[in-house]
Amino acid sequence: MVVLKKKISVIIPCYNEEENARPICEAVRNVIREKCPAYDYEILLIDNKSRDRTREVIRGICAEDPNIKAIFNVKNFGQFNSPYYAMLQTTGDCTIGMCADFQDPPEMIPQFVKEWENGYKVVIGIKSRSKENPLKYFLRGIYYRMIKKMSRCDQIEQFTGFGLYDKSFVQTLRDLHDPQPYIRGIVAELGPERKEIEYVQPKRRAGKTHNNFFSLYDAAMVGFTSYTKAGLRLATFGGFLISGFSLLIGLFYMILKLILWNEFSAGSAPATVGLFFLGGIQLAFLGFLGEYVMAINARVMNRPLVVEEERINFTDPADSAKEYAGSTAERMRYIAKIYEARRIIRNGGSAEDIVSAAGLSPEEARKICDEEHSF
Repeated sequence: MVVLKKKISVIIPCYNEEENARPICEAVRNVIREKCPAYDYEILLIDNKSRDRTREVIRGICAEDPNIKAIFNVKNFGQFNSPYYAMLQTTGDCTIGMCADFQDPPEMIPQFVKEWENGYKVVIGIKSRSKENPLKYFLRGIYYRMIKKMSRCDQIEQFTGFGLYDKSFVQTLRDLHDPQPYIRGIVAELGPERKEIEYVQPKRRAGKTHNNFFSLYDAAMVGFTSYTKAGLRLATFGGFLISGFSLLIGLFYMILKLILWNEFSAGSAPATVGLFFLGGIQLAFLGFLGEYVMAINARVMNRPLVVEEERINFTDPADSAKEYAGSTAERMRYIAKIYEARRIIRNGGSAEDIVSAAGLSPEEARKICDEEHSF
């Protein structure tokens, strides 16, 4: 009797990683072959429209090993959407997510697999220390502690998404249909009992990080608006506090003026300072409110996580978590039909109207109707 091996899927997002793409693939493959020989494997590289030779390197790797697959995106869809989308395309019994720069050590894969076989559906790596910039590590720690205290669910400190996820949890991710996923929060909120393994994060092997202040700020705001109400509550309580403080100051000045009518002259300085102070507070809270509005807008539009340009080594349709058309043009036409179907529903149309106007199947039309009516 033929015994089918369990399959380990490893997803590796790439952006301008021409120096790391081949070494990380070889390292992951060697670890699985040597330390986990009882398992089959697939490695999925998803490229976020790199501007260097990354795609050329990936094509060469895929030509050498059919177990290594690739997805090329039509543009850069960000540091959250791309790896999350790749996770949904895996076919393994478990999926491991890791970065291409070796800051997520491939040597930890056997530990993850061992704990998975012990019954844990989610096994994650937690940074106990890091060899990256000390200031950056310190600021990350402050952010993790802040969001953990303010969040409605227990967030995970020093967790970047590096870990192993059972196929049952990956299916949960597929069912979410979240156009702005924050995997760190999703694992904390919806994940089953998990095993946390500490590790020391090494330095980037080669190249330079593509994160800057704006990308890190954007990542922080995604977690902040997705899992806390602190910004809005801060605006509310801050407004009441400043209003009360301003009332007390006003009463103080009025009493002084009444007592020392001729001697007391406040001038315009207090009014000017107060005006700029309140203006700054208002702008800050409007910024908080804008972040929440942008998060709501992204979810209401429900755009696709990514749009693919090309797939490599996806030879069997069963290898894909979803069935896609063979060409980019066909996929774009399908996405256009989805948008048209949603427009029809919002204008009061029915599933039958979608079938006739958008050309979708009755099953697809009913599914879209259910999704729209759930909002």
